[in-house]
Amino acid sequence: MDPRTEIKEFLRSRRARIAPERAGLPAYGGNRRVKGLRREEVALLAGVSVDYYVRMERGGLTGASDGVLDALASALQLDEAERDHLFHLARQSRASSGPRRRRPAVTVRPALQQVLDAITDAPAWMCNGRYDVLAMNQLARALYSPVLADTRRPANTARFVYLDPEAAKTFFVDYDRIVCDVAAKLRMEAGRNPHDEELIALVGELSTRSELFRHRWASQDVRLHRSGRKRVHHPVVGQLDLDVESMEMPAEPGLLLNVYTAPAGTATADGLALLASWAASQDRLATEIQALG
Repeated sequence: MDPRTEIKEFLRSRRARIAPERAGLPAYGGNRRVKGLRREEVALLAGVSVDYYVRMERGGLTGASDGVLDALASALQLDEAERDHLFHLARQSRASSGPRRRRPAVTVRPALQQVLDAITDAPAWMCNGRYDVLAMNQLARALYSPVLADTRRPANTARFVYLDPEAAKTFFVDYDRIVCDVAAKLRMEAGRNPHDEELIALVGELSTRSELFRHRWASQDVRLHRSGRKRVHHPVVGQLDLDVESMEMPAEPGLLLNVYTAPAGTATADGLALLASWAASQDRLATEIQALG
């Protein structure tokens, strides 16, 4: 994932989606040769020269100041995730001329596993930016048993979504939204860590084996990991409408803690209690470390 290519494709895709009218510009003539804004129109809106913007769109963000990047983000009407992605790409562009340093593997300390295990009434698990499942509590193992059915370790929810689509469609009620979000969050991670060899391998594998992933990856969309709602259909307890809190771990850069809850007295809260009872009755559950069999 070359930073210059990523910059070029990202800026072009964001420029193409904005009609002149949306940017407050007159649209002279009915036969525009480009979709969205022209480069000179983006330059005008960002307050830079056309030549300078052309250099930026060709991947040249090395010398761009934060003020210029902010102006460019405003001109292209970037949302929070897209603005963060632009700044990540700019930082990687500046760093690309220096020596590459291999990032240490992100691991889960025993104390963090103890925190997960102490959460007994809610599924809780930790992953990295590649969607590798790194640690779970017992209720999360029960909830994500369809994901853990794959014998490959670490289990990876992106592989489950794109490479086992029938099972994923059954499990994730909002499958169409999930496929968009997963690709967008992986691209966000690629902007942060374009030289992550395992991420490059994952994107390559998904691109080779899934036409749906190729389509979503080409959209250049990005998303932040945020709180929200996730609806799943568990094979044992049925549908669960879960409130999701996704939290970055300041002391463990690269780790995300995900906790799923439901208001007391709801059908989903009852479903989680039933799921906990079912998990306790099982002699063995697949784990994030070892699959069954």
